[in-house]
This record gives sequence, C-alpha cells and structure tokens, in this order.
Amino acid sequence: MSALIDFPIPPRSVGARPRVHRPVTSPSTLLDHAWAGLVEARREVDPSQRYAAAYLAALRAAAAMLALRGRPHRGRARPTSAWVLLSTLAPELKEWADFFAAGSSTRAGVLAGVTRLVSQRSADDMVRQTEQFTDLVAEALRAATVHRTGPVGT
Repeated sequence: MSALIDFPIPPRSVGARPRVHRPVTSPSTLLDHAWAGLVEARREVDPSQRYAAAYLAALRAAAAMLALRGRPHRGRARPTSAWVLLSTLAPELKEWADFFAAGSSTRAGVLAGVTRLVSQRSADDMVRQTEQFTDLVAEALRAATVHRTGPVGT
C-alpha cells in the first residue's frame, strides 16, 4: 500500500500509449548539447561544478563524434568508456580521449561531493580544453556533411 503512496501511478487516458523517451543519436543534436553544456560551464561559479559541467560537455561532444563515425562491432563485449571508443573510431582524437579519460576520476569525485579536487585554474583549464575539443568535433562534423552532400554551390 505504501508503494502506491510513495510512487503513485500517473493517470493515463484510455487507449493512450506510454511515452517512450529515445536517446538522442543525431551527431548535430549531440553537438548542440555539448555547446549548451559549455555555456552552462562558463556560467557556473563553483569550480568543482564548472569542471563537472565542462567534462559532461566533452562527453557529449565525444558522443557526437561516435554517432558520426558509427559503432565498432564488438560482439558480446562489455560496455566500455566513451574515451576508449573514441580512440578506436577516431584515432586522430586519441590524445584528447586520453586527456579526458584522465579527468574522469576527478569528475567522479566531484559528483560524489569531493570538491577539494578541483581548483579555480583546473576548472578553467577543463572549460578551455573542452571548447577546443568541441571545436574539433564540430569541424569533423562539418567536413563529413560537406563530403556527403558536396561543396555548397555545386
């Protein structure tokens, strides 16, 4: 009985289908989310939260690149880090993947409430690096779009 009180079942119209939320898979939409995350990171006053927001924006940019390049055949392999996948599918971004992978434990610490891990400077550096990385992904997306559709005016 308490489960219904704690987790009430929302009313539904007769015959209405439940809403299914599908993950965003369009590279351009994922890149838009990365840019929005960077705007949020720049506005954040707290260094640890700015670091976490910038890192999340970098993850979204990586997701855009992964969506652009496709998914490697992995059979029944275990889930892996976006940074490992990025190194595989976009070897030209391996150094970036390594950089962000190295910051994943700091982000995890921040999400767990350990704020002493991030200084003002390291948060600013993460924002700056994420901006550069997102620019590179945007450039790759533009190049792929031009390649598929041909140069403008042809």
